[in-house]
Amino acid sequence: MFFLIMWIPHTELRHTTVYQRDAEFDVTYTVTSDIQTIYAFNHTVSRNKTEGVRVSVQSEQVDSPILFVVRQKQAVVSFQVPLVLRGLYQRKYSYTHVGRTLCQPPTRAASEIQFFFVDVSTLSSRGVNYQLRVSRVESFTLQTDTKFSFVATPSQPQYFKYAFPDGVDSVIVKVNSQMTFPCSVMSIQDILVRNAFGLFYQTSTSTHAICRKDFPSNSFYVVIVVKTEDEACGGPLRFYPLRPDELIDAGNRSKTLDVVVSPAIKSEVYVMGMLFCLGIFLSFYIITFLVACVENKRSAAVGTCCPPPAHFNAMSSSLAFAMSPPPGYNSSLLSSEPITDSVGSTDVNYGYMERSLDSVGRCRQESLSSVEEDDYDILADIDSDKNIVRTKKFLCVSDLARKDKRVLNKKYQIYFWNIATIAVFYALPVIQLVITYQTVVNVTGNQDICYYNFLCAHPLGALSAFNNILSNLGYIMLGLLFLLIVLHRDIMHNRALLRHEVAALECGIPKHFGLFYAMGTALMMEGLLSACYHVCPNYTNFQFDTSFMYMIAGLCMLKLYQKRHPDINASAYTAYACLAAVIFFSVLGVVFGKGNMVFWIVFSVIHIIATLLLSTQLYYMGRWRLDSGILRRMLYVVYTDCIRQCSGPMYIDRMVLLVMGNIVNWSLAAYGLIERPNDFASYLLAIAICNLLLYFAFYIIMKLRSGERIHCLALVCILFTAVVWGFALFFFFQGLSTWQKTPAESREHNRDCILLSFFDDHDIWHFLSSIAMFGSFLVLLTLDDDLDAVQRDKIYVF
Repeated sequence: MFFLIMWIPHTELRHTTVYQRDAEFDVTYTVTSDIQTIYAFNHTVSRNKTEGVRVSVQSEQVDSPILFVVRQKQAVVSFQVPLVLRGLYQRKYSYTHVGRTLCQPPTRAASEIQFFFVDVSTLSSRGVNYQLRVSRVESFTLQTDTKFSFVATPSQPQYFKYAFPDGVDSVIVKVNSQMTFPCSVMSIQDILVRNAFGLFYQTSTSTHAICRKDFPSNSFYVVIVVKTEDEACGGPLRFYPLRPDELIDAGNRSKTLDVVVSPAIKSEVYVMGMLFCLGIFLSFYIITFLVACVENKRSAAVGTCCPPPAHFNAMSSSLAFAMSPPPGYNSSLLSSEPITDSVGSTDVNYGYMERSLDSVGRCRQESLSSVEEDDYDILADIDSDKNIVRTKKFLCVSDLARKDKRVLNKKYQIYFWNIATIAVFYALPVIQLVITYQTVVNVTGNQDICYYNFLCAHPLGALSAFNNILSNLGYIMLGLLFLLIVLHRDIMHNRALLRHEVAALECGIPKHFGLFYAMGTALMMEGLLSACYHVCPNYTNFQFDTSFMYMIAGLCMLKLYQKRHPDINASAYTAYACLAAVIFFSVLGVVFGKGNMVFWIVFSVIHIIATLLLSTQLYYMGRWRLDSGILRRMLYVVYTDCIRQCSGPMYIDRMVLLVMGNIVNWSLAAYGLIERPNDFASYLLAIAICNLLLYFAFYIIMKLRSGERIHCLALVCILFTAVVWGFALFFFFQGLSTWQKTPAESREHNRDCILLSFFDDHDIWHFLSSIAMFGSFLVLLTLDDDLDAVQRDKIYVF
């Protein structure tokens, strides 16, 4: 380089004149010159008072930039005017008004006069025009609970310092604006590094909130930077530049904001929140213990099988008329082949016809002895032989409760062990993943990774939102309580069987507890996975929060079906395979479903076809075949039943259920195809819950139509659960954050705590939904307690 300079002609060398002048604060210096100028400033610095100094520069010079270098006692800051900032796709934005805030160097003396210099230089030979102004920032140090307003632009970021007062070690920094755009970034920095990325930072449109504590220097800096573009906050995307080197006019991107620092909650509030959470759910243990004592006294008074209610015969006669086939009914769709367990067997009445009601009054022993070998078919099952009475028009539970109870109990216990295995292997990688997410957030400081309610996110240790994790304790505690209740009933039932009690052997719905154990385990896993999701809620791990909700809905439907079909049910492997398929579609929907028309068309078609196939399976009780002749048989049935003679449906009650189910599912499919919701996992969960509620309503209606009643305890559980579900859904739809949008847009939904200054709306949803799900399980557990003294050949199957 020195060799090249030696060959430059002397006439090309320019001697730069350096001119130094004393300058004063709050004076605007307007200069037109090509001379390098040094402005010398001095000010008095106090040890007990921190002040900031603001350097503002404005210039209309575009072709030749001006370099400004600020030299302090322990720092150097440099910038150029016009300042060129880059955006996406190499877009360049030019700013002619630039401002910087200088921090006060520390001093040991009570007061000290310090100097700093502003060097101005340029390579322009024609002279440059600029304005320089240096002023003091009186509000550089933020005060607790004191709001301060300021204006920031991309070229004029704002800096503030906060020192922890005595007795305060944790604070919440809130920055608000009445303007949605332009997009801004707030960061918390231990040492001022003069960029948007400090120890912790987040993008936002109008609301920032960061809770911080325990800085080594007992103070920190708040930095507010306005971004050059709004894409990071969900704003419009600018055009792609045709000429990348062309400077783009950014327009007016100034933003007025307010900053306030408030003390965070104290440790006593943490303790109060944890005690409150434990107290709520421990109270359910106490209530359960008291109810169990009352129920034990009631069950001790129950003797042998009692006759059915007096109005049962009248009600059953009307059912016989409703369920009997019309004259001339053609059953060409029915197949004579034996049936086995199938995927659709969750809600299916397997190939039998209802028994006439003239034999309802017979006791079980007479029924078993009077049935000849020709009265029913022996059907082969994939597990063991299964005896199903198919030639009777009215079917009772006794007709389906013929298999060895030890075989059934072993079969249904597979549900519990399978879900326990799934839980272990599903939860381990989930826990590892969310720990990694939380570590990345703590190390990088990027709080755009996780979608918290930052206005009510209370950290504890490495966890950023401990309150959202603590509120999931209800799922685990109530799931464990339900397992204890089921275990108690299981033990009592086994003792009754060992004593050969008639009520346990011949009365009531057959007791199989395997699915109940699986439901309680699923509820506990829902709490664990929901807590894992709330460690770092975001787009990629939302499926963890809903996976076991699908399982809970599926297990509840299986249990409802199993109540009236104790010997007939889908195998655990088939059931969980179907749930795995649902979770697979959920993952596909989260990844590819956002605005993808092709995906929604395919899913809607699959949804409708699955609904039609399940409806056919339900209506014809599995006695149909899907083969090449299905279309011909369908046309023949339409001709004989609709054209040749107008006959009503053979099974009216079942037809009503299927029509309503198809209306609901077709409506959900149409909604998904038209609206294409971004939250596909919740949409899929809504489908499962709607079908579960529809089936539960059908079960209740048919139970009442069969002359049965609802036990007082079950009725209380139903009413209590319905009320709690109503309040729970209200808080669920508050929407404090949403990962379907950008992190900045999600913060627009953030709200303050509403319970004990510790829990927000979503925490209350966790409380209420865990209680509601526990109540729903109790409903299924106690729904048929009124039949415990009724002979099984008098219990209607539907």
